[in-house]
Amino acid sequence: MREHGKIISEKVAEIAKIADDFPGVVIVHNIQLQFNKTEYMSPRGRKILGLTKEDVDKLGADYFSKYFNEEDAKDYLPKLYDMVQRNNMDQVYSYFQQVRPSPSHPWQWYISSVKILLRDDKGLPLLCITFAVPVDPLHHVTNKVSRLLDENNFLRLHFKEFATLTKREKEIMKQLAKDQSASQIAKSLHITVDTVKTHRKNIYQKLNISSSFGLLEYARAFDLV
Repeated sequence: MREHGKIISEKVAEIAKIADDFPGVVIVHNIQLQFNKTEYMSPRGRKILGLTKEDVDKLGADYFSKYFNEEDAKDYLPKLYDMVQRNNMDQVYSYFQQVRPSPSHPWQWYISSVKILLRDDKGLPLLCITFAVPVDPLHHVTNKVSRLLDENNFLRLHFKEFATLTKREKEIMKQLAKDQSASQIAKSLHITVDTVKTHRKNIYQKLNISSSFGLLEYARAFDLV
């Protein structure tokens, strides 16, 4: 990668001149090293993570696992790689991610946008640029956004369990989440109350839950209510 050193340095220098003028964090990654080489991080970003320029230069393959929620990364990293494969300089991919300086700090939600910044002399993607803005915890929509993102995380973590439910069990689960009684469900589906209770028992076992609260978590995450 030494032959790319000069054009990388020149492009990074251009970005560094204006990076702190933006109300967010600017990061430049080397795409040809599978995002494992951070070529640049703006001062604002380094301050948030508690890093020096020298620390940024040493960041490697553990970058995402060290500072970002790995459950989020499982969702957006494949899409980032797909964007790179498309090699479209005009394409922008935006996503939510959780960031923290260390395990002792709480997660902070960011909305990030990334695009290819530079190609090499063969026309292959070389650098990408990411612009990340924190989701203000005091903003009136933050609680709603956080809830939706938490539900999305829950969905990814529990998709396998939910997939074991039959079509009838999902139908009954939907009505249970709406606080319908066994008799009300039996009447609407033209089945017996005992059948409803059997389905409810199977739902709880398959999802490994023991309360209506657990059932409601699933129902919300999987758009049943």
